Amino acid sequence: MERVSVERSLDECLDALGHVQRRKLLRALLVHNPQDDDSVKVDADESDEAELVRLVGMKHIHLPKLEEYGFIDWDRNSNEVSKGANFEEIRPLLEMLADHEDELPEEWL
Repeated sequence: MERVSVERSLDECLDALGHVQRRKLLRALLVHNPQDDDSVKVDADESDEAELVRLVGMKHIHLPKLEEYGFIDWDRNSNEVSKGANFEEIRPLLEMLADHEDELPEEWL
């Protein structure tokens, strides 16, 4: 297995993955093809109230945290999120989660 040069600590990477909404967003970016024209919808089956709570949390907590770590780039004007300069640092953990998805409790992902 090839070693990856890391600037972020394991604690920071685990902190970034410490909430289900951040995990869902990062995993969506992991498999998202930038050439796709369609935007990624994280929770298609949620109620309007749940969506509002999620969106407020994303705007004020989750997106700023992921942006601070450099895992995402967030355009606040267009509300678009893309992979950040440090995304490759968290990729191995995201791939490990994806590789073992069927072994993990559903609510983890």
